[in-house]
Amino acid sequence: MDPVDELATRLRQSIGTVVRAARQAADSLPAAHQTTLGFLHREGPMTIAELARRRAVKHQGQSRTVAELAELGYVDRRASDTDRRVSVIAISDRGGQALQRDMDARADWLATALREDFDDDERALLERVSELLERLARRAH
Repeated sequence: MDPVDELATRLRQSIGTVVRAARQAADSLPAAHQTTLGFLHREGPMTIAELARRRAVKHQGQSRTVAELAELGYVDRRASDTDRRVSVIAISDRGGQALQRDMDARADWLATALREDFDDDERALLERVSELLERLARRAH
């Protein structure tokens, strides 16, 4: 395997491992709720069909997730301006607060790990890696 391909594989695996560890250690919301609220927070209101497409799940499963979030008061439904038969789902203030709590808990978990397990030189290297990962992520836009 080409060295660049090997690096790409290792990066993908290590980034995934860190993300999963942070979520496992810090998230209070189920993954389906977290992902749905995240899309609504970043991209704004959308239909259940759009959410299902974004999450790559079936419409029925996404409907169930939205119903659970609505019951918790984490999302609001309103009729579409263009088609009154279709509901548009938006994150509520309460949902935004729940999402923010989990994001803050993940950041706290990472900060604790950085303080306890890494020295100044390693933290400086991770600062540079963070900048490089941001540059890499911009390729998707």
